[in-house]
Amino acid sequence: MALWRIRATVDDRPGYLSVLTASLALRGVNILTVQVHTTEVGAVDDFLVDAPDQLTEADLRAAVERGRGRECWVARSEARGLADQPTRVLGLATRLVRDPDATGEALRALLGADDVTWRPTPAGPLGGVGATTMLLADASGGSYELHRREPTFTPAEYARAQALLELAATVARRDADRVTLVLPDAAEALVRPATVDDLPGVTQLHETCSERSRQRRYLGGAALPSPARLRRLLEPERGLTLVATAGPGTAEPVVAMGNLLGEGDEAEAALLVRDDWQRRGLGSALLRRLLGHADRAGYAVVLLHVQAGNTPMLRTVSRLGRPTSVVRDGSLLTVAVPLDIRRAGLPRQTDAAGRAGRSY
Repeated sequence: MALWRIRATVDDRPGYLSVLTASLALRGVNILTVQVHTTEVGAVDDFLVDAPDQLTEADLRAAVERGRGRECWVARSEARGLADQPTRVLGLATRLVRDPDATGEALRALLGADDVTWRPTPAGPLGGVGATTMLLADASGGSYELHRREPTFTPAEYARAQALLELAATVARRDADRVTLVLPDAAEALVRPATVDDLPGVTQLHETCSERSRQRRYLGGAALPSPARLRRLLEPERGLTLVATAGPGTAEPVVAMGNLLGEGDEAEAALLVRDDWQRRGLGSALLRRLLGHADRAGYAVVLLHVQAGNTPMLRTVSRLGRPTSVVRDGSLLTVAVPLDIRRAGLPRQTDAAGRAGRSY
């Protein structure tokens, strides 16, 4: 027996696929996998088959044509073709997460392209797909041009390739938020987006912080947050959580966490810095990066809920050099940092201590 790939267009009508599969079965061909690509001219069926050794490419083409298939393409396949499409795509996605620079190679493997070229010229908002050429917009700028002599590209393959590019762009944005900071006292801290794998380190951070630091962060008390709450903070539905580790290595202890939680066109920011890392510029660096992310994500305003007696946090906000607005409710201050003043709808400008003042 030998492995073959067969691709053919079949009228998208009830029973037509069964006619094609029956024609193959009469010749002892065993269908191992099948994918259906919907197109305007019919359903493009992509088969991986195990055929008797005596059958040739011409024999398989004839079987497809007798089964009402047209525009037939037949080629020998390898054992790796036995991996189903979802498994292959997940494997390529894992590779991209580990190495975003492998985007071109991942596209080639996904589509079996003969040639993949990155060009600085934008592809336009929609890109395009033809019989032998595919043009994909690269979210980071430029475009990818793919060529394949046969079989012809399908819209379904274009959608898969574009989804893979979107994943690569997401990974690139994640890496852009990864930086090693050198603080004014020459200490180094690695700042990066958090994942649920950081739960043990973030739990330890809360355990080593003083009750005063935890109470300032969570306002309602100094008790340790539950693991479920910390998981939600580490991977918010909208927004971003950054963690800082003591040194450039990812295995170093977590010494600070910054949260940006989005809702509508507003986002809330909050910081927790281990006591021995406070007043060293780390909190200011985290807050600036959170604001930068909120700005890129299109939020109109970032809010911070701060106790009136939390002078270090108020000082951190004032060092941003941005206009702010403050609303006081008893001992709680809500500090608003507008990102798009036209959308924010904020009251008159005040300083971080709640006094009316000019913008700066």
